[in-house]
Amino acid sequence: MAWALRDRTAIIGLGETAYTKRGGAAQSEMGLACEAIRRAVTDAGLTLDDVDGLCAYNSDRCTIVEVAEALNLQLRFANLYPGGGNSAAGVVQNAAMAIATGSARVVVCYRSICQGQQFRYGQARSGYGAHSAAIQATVSSWQAYMAPFGLMTPAQICALDARRHMHLYGTTSEQFGLVAVCCYANAQRNPRAVMYGRPLTLEQHQASRMISDPYRLYDCCQESDGACALVVTSREQARDAAASPVLIAGAAQGMAHGDGVYRGGRPDELWTSAGMTEVAREVYEAAGVSPAEIDVVQAYENFTGQVVMALEDFGFCERGEGGAYVQSGAINWPDGSTPLNTSGGNLAEAYIHGLSLVLEGVRQLRGQSTSQVEDAEHCLVTAGPSAPPSSALILRRAA
Repeated sequence: MAWALRDRTAIIGLGETAYTKRGGAAQSEMGLACEAIRRAVTDAGLTLDDVDGLCAYNSDRCTIVEVAEALNLQLRFANLYPGGGNSAAGVVQNAAMAIATGSARVVVCYRSICQGQQFRYGQARSGYGAHSAAIQATVSSWQAYMAPFGLMTPAQICALDARRHMHLYGTTSEQFGLVAVCCYANAQRNPRAVMYGRPLTLEQHQASRMISDPYRLYDCCQESDGACALVVTSREQARDAAASPVLIAGAAQGMAHGDGVYRGGRPDELWTSAGMTEVAREVYEAAGVSPAEIDVVQAYENFTGQVVMALEDFGFCERGEGGAYVQSGAINWPDGSTPLNTSGGNLAEAYIHGLSLVLEGVRQLRGQSTSQVEDAEHCLVTAGPSAPPSSALILRRAA
């Protein structure tokens, strides 16, 4: 039944605030969320009165109840996806399921982050004196198992996978660096990007300070302030949309057997994987396409090595060949076979927990990207790796 949602729903509206470096936002996290939602609804040619559903990350501090009250929405459907970056495609799938089952007619997915106003996702936290209940909940759960072994930040955790990949397959730091160079190059064509006007060379990447071996500064995503949102509705209603609709061809979510945030008893094969091989199989089946039919990829980059592993998981190359695939230029715009993160992605546009990657996928299929892939018909969007349960989407250009 993976195909049950195929092409039945569409994304018809996009909205985002200005993206800034952590601490650069001029308004509150809630203010940013509301601004992004209003812009997405306007882009769809609708009004807030048309919105009857909201989907969000369960880590978003702008709760669905608060957002609905602030915007005076009358909801029939509300949904939270568990986690952070792993939610990027999952919230859209959940919105699509609500539309397909008649639970709602117009659902908005949103994510708002102000790392300058709240805690930082990349920062180690002991919990002593913590002001946020979210911080204390985190410390009291998985960090209680991992911190005693020195795993206190996402970089430290994900670096283990990258080092194992290097050990087994000869993957190099330079190959990881080429992912960052690609994303920064795309950001130079995107005025929305925080790193617009700040190109990156491989030499700069290699000279940057070590964060958690093998990850250097430019292997790590940004810490950003900003918000984005998108509008999902039925294919039938999308025909009347103000902008070109983009079909949700397929969606999948889940986690590999034996994977988990504690990583206890983790199978050997997951130490060199983004943990998304099953999600990949299901999303291709759901959309009825193969990796060869994907024209452009928006892959979640919390860290560059996880992108290399995701490219393998999603069938663009064999296991262990991701580094060579990147080095071949396959991910580069405009001549690569699978141009990657054409807005700059989490590394160079902004870190909005991956939902902005979905917006860029829609722009590609509307023909509105600043690094437009010619005649793009299918875009793959992958959510956060190594953070189960994760998710993925395949978007299709409407005929």
